[in-house]
Amino acid sequence: MTRKFGDKTLLVASHNAGKIEEIAALLEPFGVSIKSNIDFDLPEPEETETTFVGNARIKAHAASQATGLPALSDDSGIEVDALGGAPGVYTADWAETENGRDFPMAMTRTWNELDAINAPSPRTARFKSTLVLAWPDGHDEVFDGKIEGQVVWPMRGKQGHGYDPIFMADGYDITMGEMDRWEKNKISHRADALKKLVAACFD
Repeated sequence: MTRKFGDKTLLVASHNAGKIEEIAALLEPFGVSIKSNIDFDLPEPEETETTFVGNARIKAHAASQATGLPALSDDSGIEVDALGGAPGVYTADWAETENGRDFPMAMTRTWNELDAINAPSPRTARFKSTLVLAWPDGHDEVFDGKIEGQVVWPMRGKQGHGYDPIFMADGYDITMGEMDRWEKNKISHRADALKKLVAACFD
């Protein structure tokens, strides 16, 4: 039996302002007060799992235990079929440098690896998101979302974040980096997972 959300405050276990804003907008109709890791000065826990759900669980439970609030976390990434699903759970790792994350570098690496194996077109891929809603008593609910598409080159658009400038969703002729942010938020992998969460725990 899915646990319903009956609290007044939800902690979004993230330091990503765009992600926090996206979740807050979707939950606005339910009158939930949204807090984030930033409000509590929480550190980023080490993501030691090899799956989206594993890492999302680490983040949600760490934040919930630290604050005594229900916490929602997301772990997401891009899976490129010709690369065997890589970078997948290591999507952000591909962008890591000594000076922070460099996503143009990560996108270039992705395309170069596809070229190196002469991957045929379309170079199909998907964005995946796993949401974990955790309570202080250790209970959690898990919701998965995805959006199918392909990776394209060159990078296009400055609207999105991460790998958005090289991802074109099925049915579109622009990348997610060229898409209006609120339009993207309606169709994204995170929106897909959030709709399932809302239907199960809020409606």
